[in-house]
Amino acid sequence: MICEVSSLAFISMPGGWEWLVIALFGLLIFGKRLPEVGKSLGKSIVEFKKGLKGVEDQINDAVEQDKSEMLPPPDAKATNPKQPGDPV
Repeated sequence: MICEVSSLAFISMPGGWEWLVIALFGLLIFGKRLPEVGKSLGKSIVEFKKGLKGVEDQINDAVEQDKSEMLPPPDAKATNPKQPGDPV
């Protein structure tokens, strides 16, 4: 056969009832540990956000420091004192 079809092509995403059955099996398997898993997941998310905020603050501090160390732009009159068309 020229056109070979994979058996996975006919598998689709689970619908509403399938998700409910999957959730029930998950609850049966991990039921006693779910509060612990939720608690550790919450702590992980909080720590990740704290780390992200710290990195963001470091970047902002570095940008502000670079801005303060930069020289101001040169004055246009000082570099080109006489422009054509300027009054004398």
